[in-house]
Amino acid sequence: MKLNIIQQRSLWWGISIVLVLVSLVAMAISWQQLGAPLKPGLDFAGGTRLQLTRACVVTDSCTEPLELAEVRQVLGDQGLDSSSLQLLGEDQQVLSIRTRTLTVDERAPLQSALDEAIGPFDPGSTQIDTVGPVVGKQLLVAGLLALLVSFAGIVAYMSLRFKLDYALLAILALAHDVIITAGVFAILGLVLGVEVDSLFIVSLLTIVGFSVNDTVVIYDRVRENMKLSPGSHINDIVDSAVNQTLARSINTSLTTTLPLVAIVIFGGPTLKYFALALIVGFVAGAYSSIFVASSLLALWRERTGQAYSDDPDLVEAQPETQS
Repeated sequence: MKLNIIQQRSLWWGISIVLVLVSLVAMAISWQQLGAPLKPGLDFAGGTRLQLTRACVVTDSCTEPLELAEVRQVLGDQGLDSSSLQLLGEDQQVLSIRTRTLTVDERAPLQSALDEAIGPFDPGSTQIDTVGPVVGKQLLVAGLLALLVSFAGIVAYMSLRFKLDYALLAILALAHDVIITAGVFAILGLVLGVEVDSLFIVSLLTIVGFSVNDTVVIYDRVRENMKLSPGSHINDIVDSAVNQTLARSINTSLTTTLPLVAIVIFGGPTLKYFALALIVGFVAGAYSSIFVASSLLALWRERTGQAYSDDPDLVEAQPETQS
């Protein structure tokens, strides 16, 4: 099957525009409701997180899931009404509480009150994490800086290997992947209370590396086809390059995505959402490399009068009209 990338580029761009707009709207709603485009986890927002597991899980005697209303009542009595709650595990017997930074003297009565009201909880399974707001802000700034540095490095690399226009179009495709991934997690944060942490930044950096690799392969084939077929129109060259690398792109995406699907299904809460971010980003990256970056290059070359050759020295006489 041969894809007509250029002929159907309005369809590919339409799909991308819709996904990007939905992502931006979701992040705007999240910003309005949560004060951030994505729901920040403990790493970024700072505070204390308590994770308590009911003792009945050990003896397999739990019959009913925890009731969040009862938990909120206890937190209200402790002056922690604004805390974020989440039930974990298939039987919903694990309680995760994210609240303001608590001292040891504040945590002890809270744990005792929860133990008496809805427990007992297994003390051996209790997890307590505390991150200060200054440290959380530093982690966020460092993560965003790492993302910007990676973008700058990609522009420099692709400018040297190809040309500046290749690099800028590749960055546009990468922004497409990052926005869609962030948009999915903005929706998950609004609907399911999913938080993003430093691992999410790691996933974005991984997505950028994966996506640009796919784009480089296609652009490299475009450049080769320009040298092998001087005088051919850029639309034909791009269509041919994408179809020649299509099997490789699909196979690479599948072989990297399938293990991640297994992690989402069988992994723990932390790894599950990290793997999910990678799946969304890898799929978006494969799509943008095949359908967006390639068709944008063809449009740009056509609009700038470079539709027939990447290097004029390769062609003795360029056609005056498109064939």
